[in-house]
Amino acid sequence: MSVLQSDKPVQSSQSGVVELLIEPKAKDLGAFDVRRALPSDERQRVGPFIFFDHMGPAELAVGAGMDVRPHPHIGIATVTYLFEGEILHRDSLGYIQPILPGAVNWMTAGSGIVHSERSPEALVNSVSKLHGIQTWLALPLETEETDPDFTHYPADLIPQLESEGVIIRLIAGSAFGLTSPVKVASETLYAAIEMPAGKRLTVPNDVEERALYVVTGKVTLGDTVVTEGTMAVLSRGAEATVSAIDTTRLMILGGAPLTGKRHLFWNFVSSRPERIESAKQDWKDGKFGVVPGESEFIPLPE
Repeated sequence: MSVLQSDKPVQSSQSGVVELLIEPKAKDLGAFDVRRALPSDERQRVGPFIFFDHMGPAELAVGAGMDVRPHPHIGIATVTYLFEGEILHRDSLGYIQPILPGAVNWMTAGSGIVHSERSPEALVNSVSKLHGIQTWLALPLETEETDPDFTHYPADLIPQLESEGVIIRLIAGSAFGLTSPVKVASETLYAAIEMPAGKRLTVPNDVEERALYVVTGKVTLGDTVVTEGTMAVLSRGAEATVSAIDTTRLMILGGAPLTGKRHLFWNFVSSRPERIESAKQDWKDGKFGVVPGESEFIPLPE
């Protein structure tokens, strides 16, 4: 079956394609809103993805912007993918990296890392826009406590396919005849898709767990309409074709399910609850690394 489908009506109903629809919980961060699809009451993970936040879209006034002070992570890899705007990443390994639209910042927390995320000063001093997706991927049991790491992939290294107006950018994994250079810890599928109204796309079926998140627009998956700001978890093994009702931007995510349960508290993820407790105490005691040049930090939530 080809990746792109013709504009002729689909003959089969594709019933049973969608296992679950998740309506994200909205949170006001002051300068902008985020919508959190994972973890949810209905589902903790899709493949390795254990956290999925949709930031914006927002127009930030002069003097406003993202201003996330240094904070810690363990047991995950974090990925920020922007459609608009810029974020300046700084971490306890000493990396300073602007995140621009289409680029991929892959930060492996492992045994522990601290980072800050802020709008660059030039953008704070002007009206600017911010729109993007932040995700966490839980690490496999054998690499939960790996050394922290950071890798930046500029936008021009992320493979892209354009056909009949459909644009596919493969952030991680192998799909659509593309292979991403982004190094992952477990089988992962992550793609950003743009579709004109009326176009159809076959969702890859070679990973066990898959979901689709509609960033903007509206689509159908089988007999289900999926609206903007909604995540559709697909049934395992189902052949799925996504049809764009409107001009649409969406994310496809998933991969192999990870072995074992994961516990979450604040920015900490681990298979062992006692590891969460030790990370909490370490942050209180100042035993994590520090971001060079920054003295502020976010206190542990009580």
